[in-house]
Amino acid sequence: MVTVSGPWTRAELEQFLDTETVPLRLGCRTPADRPWMLSLWYRFVDGVFECATGADAAVVDYLDYDADVSFEVSTNEPPYCGVRGNGTATMTADEDKTVLTDLLHRYLGGTDSPLAERLLAPDRREIQITITPDRLHTWDYSSRM
Repeated sequence: MVTVSGPWTRAELEQFLDTETVPLRLGCRTPADRPWMLSLWYRFVDGVFECATGADAAVVDYLDYDADVSFEVSTNEPPYCGVRGNGTATMTADEDKTVLTDLLHRYLGGTDSPLAERLLAPDRREIQITITPDRLHTWDYSSRM
């Protein structure tokens, strides 16, 4: 189990990640060895982040090139707080779109929207990205704000 540093306990970290519905900001490297950052919907399950993306997304090529990543999940409004860290990303086909469907419920409240219909289209191939943290650090600026 990865050690958590910062002001929160593991239970507080998990509660934050379970309830906060901002995207995970993912830092990775391109095949040109340049830094890149993108945002992905996530769920935190059994100590790992699970995300979904289309099989033709550029991030699939980036993570094939270099699976080492950094990430942050943080609030967008004061008082600022969140979780950051680094780890390794692995990818698998999400044939049944299980992760995507769960993320649509988490972020949009269901699958009854034009976006959900487009993402769940039968001809769209989906990839599950699993981020296994090597390091987790919490931060909370509530006392300063």
